[in-house]
Amino acid sequence: MKSQDIFLLLKLVSLQQSEQKIANLRLEHQQKQKIAEDNLMITEWQDWHDTDEFKIPPQNDEDTLNDEDALVAQYTVRALAEETGISKSQISLALQRCYEVTLAKPDRHTGVPRTNVKALEEFIIYGIRYVFPAKPQAIGRGIATGLAAPVLKGELMTAGELVPVWADAQGKTMGQVVEPLFKTVPQAIRRDQRLYALLALTDAIRLGQPRERAVAADKLSKMLRGIE
Repeated sequence: MKSQDIFLLLKLVSLQQSEQKIANLRLEHQQKQKIAEDNLMITEWQDWHDTDEFKIPPQNDEDTLNDEDALVAQYTVRALAEETGISKSQISLALQRCYEVTLAKPDRHTGVPRTNVKALEEFIIYGIRYVFPAKPQAIGRGIATGLAAPVLKGELMTAGELVPVWADAQGKTMGQVVEPLFKTVPQAIRRDQRLYALLALTDAIRLGQPRERAVAADKLSKMLRGIE
């Protein structure tokens, strides 16, 4: 295993959760459309004029197919490389390693890579700080991570404490620089808010004391399972 493998697995989690959100929205749209169609049968009793606010645009099978094609396309090696900054060859090798240790597997229906969320959760909570430890280094400008990140804002931090950051010239925070799981993390999180939260929580576990790790682990577990 390499540290970028965990980075990639968390990206896959974020993609799948976004996919589920779109599927839920599509189902909600279909339910509203069904209600609208049913209401056409009883328009005689309506004593008002319908407005655009209450009209639901039709959706055909071609639109649905295109949406599904777009979702699958997010998981190609090329797309994953663009989203993470990891090279295409390293994406392929990372997926192979993850398949071998059962941290991921291909989806039975689409063939896209799916993270084994339970196994990844266990590895991050109980093993990542030993396999991929993190140590604060020199003070510099960057993007807040760990307990200083927005996902853990107000949790256990004390006034005046130096916060951990990923070095970045456009970052807003001064703190102790921490090496991310992969060098392109600061760029990748700009494209994915959920990925930022997952990586920051992972860093809190890599860096924190027992109480801090417990808080981060609880929130990470909920996020990985789609509860938050």
